[in-house]
Amino acid sequence: MIRFEDVSVTYDGADRPTVRGVDFEVPEGELVLLVGESGVGKSTVLGAVGGLVPHFTGGTLRGRVTVAGRDTRTHKPRELADVVGTVGQDPLSHFVTDTVEDELAYGMESLGLAPDVMRRRVEETLDLLGLAGLRGRSIATLSGGQQQRVAIGSVLTPHPKVLVLDEPTSALDPAAAEEVLAVLQRLVHDLGTTVLMAEHRLERVVQYADRVVLLPAPGAAPLLGTPADVMAVSPVCPPVVDLGRLAGWSPLPLTVRDARRRAADLRERLDGREPVPTEAVPATPPPLPVPRQASRWRLRRQAVPEPGAEPAPVAEVRSLSVRRDGIQALLHVDLSLAPGETIALMGRNGAGKSTLLGSLVGLVEPSGGSVRVSGAVPHRTPPRELVRRVGLVPQEPRDLLYADTVAAECAAADQDAQAAPGTCRALVSELLPGVTDDTHPRDLSEGQRLALALAVVLAARPPLLLLDEPTRGLDYGAKARLVALLRELAAEGHAIVLATHDVELAAELAHRVVLLAEGEVIADGPTAEVVVSSPSFAPQVTKILAPQRWLTATQVREALA
Repeated sequence: MIRFEDVSVTYDGADRPTVRGVDFEVPEGELVLLVGESGVGKSTVLGAVGGLVPHFTGGTLRGRVTVAGRDTRTHKPRELADVVGTVGQDPLSHFVTDTVEDELAYGMESLGLAPDVMRRRVEETLDLLGLAGLRGRSIATLSGGQQQRVAIGSVLTPHPKVLVLDEPTSALDPAAAEEVLAVLQRLVHDLGTTVLMAEHRLERVVQYADRVVLLPAPGAAPLLGTPADVMAVSPVCPPVVDLGRLAGWSPLPLTVRDARRRAADLRERLDGREPVPTEAVPATPPPLPVPRQASRWRLRRQAVPEPGAEPAPVAEVRSLSVRRDGIQALLHVDLSLAPGETIALMGRNGAGKSTLLGSLVGLVEPSGGSVRVSGAVPHRTPPRELVRRVGLVPQEPRDLLYADTVAAECAAADQDAQAAPGTCRALVSELLPGVTDDTHPRDLSEGQRLALALAVVLAARPPLLLLDEPTRGLDYGAKARLVALLRELAAEGHAIVLATHDVELAAELAHRVVLLAEGEVIADGPTAEVVVSSPSFAPQVTKILAPQRWLTATQVREALA
């Protein structure tokens, strides 16, 4: 159904191909997973299937890509629209209408399908993706995860033979991600749909793949094989595979079920040992360490209370209520953030996580209750003053990026934050090694753009740092670098709030987990207590080793060492 024949793609101005020697075939009715580190060219490979590369992106494509017998060099994207449905990393770029129902119908209207067929397929897709309650809603009022489901639904309604999906579950809560993947599996098994998908959250998808294509490095030829064979050598792997490597299991398990069947011996070895928890927030923060980059990007030290003194909260939320567009987004939320504390906000799509972050950064005005950050009321504080108290990295990093080069973006960030020249660029070097000054932000992958936006926000070194889905588009290596940086910031006394569906990130980093449902706090406590008791939000290692209370493979590795 999809055939790559020695394909190389070189973008205009680049000194080397983004991908080289791509040669593999995806048979009809298979789900093939494309994996690799950020920046290796996964989005380029996916874009070549629908003709976006090179017709829309520019550059030179050598070799041949055919889809259902059509050569993508001679068929533009509109001439492949009846065969290929594509959902990119950014769902907002797909939308051409205002409401959910209209968006689901638009692709079918473009293909001239009969009204009765359109109506039936819209209803089927609303049910398949759990969107029936949102059918009349404005797309602009939806959460990022809800928008992701609408984007997927909009390409499902025309019933394409091929689906190309770039990070389809990145903005979805665990339950919604399982629903979407179950739908994809049904399309593959029952309708013979061919799916080519790139996804960094391999713990969610690798067990569904018929085969895996690994892009090992920029410009290197891909490796094709079964999921177990590829995961055995892949530099990126889910926690279940990491734990399997640690335990010496062969073949490596790909699912929690398979791992649990082999875990009796490992649980016996760990019996009587206790996992080292994420360090609790001390009542009095310790003396602040000087990080490696201190002379280049450190602006100031957080105030350290006198010994024995209770540190003042960085932020306090009291009985906060927010009503937006006739919807009760938050209701009587109480939250206190201490210096050095990292909190994971979790819950279903639309639970109110992004609204709570918006209230803390002054983008959303409360309809009831109060919010104070470092003594200031966010929505009444001038932006140039607020930026030194609280910083937000949004779900869509492009909202913060407007310059033509990385260097210009960093220079502007230093100026806005009144920071020393080079402050932001040093952070970029730590988060994105190898990215040059003259790189245009639009040429970065989604994960790389997010890291650049994080560096822009950190230039002001705000005491409170907010991140909305910070691991969206990040591979495991980039996530590890982000975790290391955030731990360093927490050790310095910064309070950090992560709105995330990434249960593995919460297990690795958060001191506390706050669960939201329908705008209300339903759980607030230490990470181990909250996630271990939740089937939806428990990480893979917890599920495998239960009833023991291990959260990450790192904890297990340290205990065995």
